[in-house]
Amino acid sequence: MPRDKNDKNKAERVARAAGGAVGGALSLTLKIIVTVVLVLLTTMLLFVCIFAFYVKTSLVDELDISLDDFSLSESSTVYDSEGNVLATLSGSENRIWVDYEDIPEDLEHALVAIEDKRFYDHKGVDWYRTVGAVFNMFLGMRDNFGGSTITQQLIKNLTGDNEVTVQRKLVEIFRALEFEKKYDKEEIIEWYLNAVYFGEGCNGIYTAAQTYFGKEPSELSLAECASIVGIVNLPTYYSPFYSVENNKTRQETVLREMYEQGYITYDEYTEAVNEELVFVRSETEVATQEIYIYYVEAVIDDVIADLMEVRGVNYETAQTLIYSGGYQIYTCCDTRIQGIVDTYYENLENFPRLNYSTDQQLQSAIVIMDPYTGEIVAMSGGVGEKTGNLVLNRATDTTRAPGSSIKPLSVYTPALDLGIITQNTLVMDGAPDAGLYTLEHSSFYPRNSGSQYLNQPVTIRYGLVRSLNTVAVQILDKLGFETSYSYLRDVFGITTLVDADYSPSPLALGQLTNGVTVREMAQAYSVLVNDGTFTESRTYSRVLDSNGNVVLDNPASQRSAVRVNAARNMIDMMVGSVTGGTSGGAGFYGMEVAGKTGTSGSSNDRWFAGMTPYYVGVVWTGYDIPVGLSGSNPAISIWRNIMQQVHEGFEYRSFPDPTSIGEDTQIFGDLTSPTPSPTPTETPEPSAGESDSPPLYTMVPDDEETIEPTEPVGEAA
Repeated sequence: MPRDKNDKNKAERVARAAGGAVGGALSLTLKIIVTVVLVLLTTMLLFVCIFAFYVKTSLVDELDISLDDFSLSESSTVYDSEGNVLATLSGSENRIWVDYEDIPEDLEHALVAIEDKRFYDHKGVDWYRTVGAVFNMFLGMRDNFGGSTITQQLIKNLTGDNEVTVQRKLVEIFRALEFEKKYDKEEIIEWYLNAVYFGEGCNGIYTAAQTYFGKEPSELSLAECASIVGIVNLPTYYSPFYSVENNKTRQETVLREMYEQGYITYDEYTEAVNEELVFVRSETEVATQEIYIYYVEAVIDDVIADLMEVRGVNYETAQTLIYSGGYQIYTCCDTRIQGIVDTYYENLENFPRLNYSTDQQLQSAIVIMDPYTGEIVAMSGGVGEKTGNLVLNRATDTTRAPGSSIKPLSVYTPALDLGIITQNTLVMDGAPDAGLYTLEHSSFYPRNSGSQYLNQPVTIRYGLVRSLNTVAVQILDKLGFETSYSYLRDVFGITTLVDADYSPSPLALGQLTNGVTVREMAQAYSVLVNDGTFTESRTYSRVLDSNGNVVLDNPASQRSAVRVNAARNMIDMMVGSVTGGTSGGAGFYGMEVAGKTGTSGSSNDRWFAGMTPYYVGVVWTGYDIPVGLSGSNPAISIWRNIMQQVHEGFEYRSFPDPTSIGEDTQIFGDLTSPTPSPTPTETPEPSAGESDSPPLYTMVPDDEETIEPTEPVGEAA
């Protein structure tokens, strides 16, 4: 045989041998791989079976998830008297529940299309995605895989179980299967859209719709639905406030999925893609915090206090309930009147400086109350724009000395009520050292404003109209400290009294140790307008939970306080104060007005308590760090300017006339003293070392007035 032929045959044998070796190696390798895969799959299947058995026997309690066991943190909503939203109170999670029937169909379909396209077909678990996720986990050597359905995502949100482990995932799968045996798809969609986080502090679809588009969920367009749903995947990255471009890209992905899955037509798709999205703010704008008006903060304080009392919880628990309990709080706020008040108080030009020795802003507070229902219809606790929450509310939190505005409550009304005086009772108005009158129970001799005295008898009515301190102290002397104190506390509801107030200066002249709040003064004066009936002031009428159950019911609470005729006589005298006395600047056309001014020591505080047959309004003005106010009483003009607007269009009303004003003039005090001077006199300053003379208390002028003597002065008509 030729050599060449032999070499060729040898080469072929070598090649066949080599090929056989390679093929054998490949075959062996393939067998090994298949074996490993089969072992892995068998192991996994065995593990799943064992774990399933373990879950069914040992973790059965963990699988049974009931929605009744979960209460999502919900924001509370505050409404005005007409049912319009005043504010939203949010705790750690800003959420307001939306029922399924108020969820747009486009929103639901957008969610299903992008998050779980077989949602309506599976029973809680999408096995196609789950198997793919399992292979991804094993082949990728990762302990993390997706494939979660909407049901599984909801369970994770409710339980807070976010551990990234195979065990947690398997438990979640079995939970989802059990969950969908109890709840239908509509319930799952409803809970999911209310539970999921949409970025920018938005928990649930309601706050998301409001935050991004300023709309109710039911008002969202198809384009807006897709935009919001797209945020869920990566809330920070897809938020339009972070990147409009990112949000737009994601929105178009959602819309494309909706079209491909048959939820929308091509025309609807193109129209939605081309729709310009108008967000509440741009990327560059900083999110603004909701600033509550003073009224809302007063409501918060009242509801917390009542929750503590009614439910027996501590402050922290009550606070959590009001901010996270999903409460519906119905207030007494009249937004028309509140708007008038806010507009006036936010304008600093209405509150000029009245003392140039300080750089402080002149401050003020007002409370307007319906005297017949106890409803506070409006309030303001400070001047200028309110820039923060939980700030000082000077209408409810601050107490200041009321000055002479206390006189109708502490001396005049009690004495009228007990029959000690009438409007025509005569009292001597004289200088402290003139010896024209004698106090039976005190040596306290006050000065009148400007140290002016008539030195002759005046009527009780005149004493009130001109705010004469001498008259008030003499009435207190006849009335008694105990009676006066009791009327302030028990009849008129003043809660700030202390033992030190058991004396002439606080009771007769309003120099109360702790002062009073504007709110309590409005409540007290309401007694007089409402024919002697005390009605507790209230800022809210009722509080409901998220299911509409009554949490707090706050109806009008009333009690008889003083006799009808006593109240009417007091009002009649205060009408005189407006028409011809120290409150002269308060009147306005078209309505009868009654009122009383007040000035505290050193003129640090100026007050006006004003009344119409419709409302009671009390105004305080002063500085936070007390400094004397010069000039006329600013509280009067503030009250008039606001109340005149409040009463625009109202039918004219006058106060009911007293049944009797005391035709038979009573006399008390020493009227046998030397003949009074026909002109006002000023009290001489005591000389140094005059220790035998009665103590002379120098009181800061209450209200400037002109005193013109007659004989007798001020007889009531």
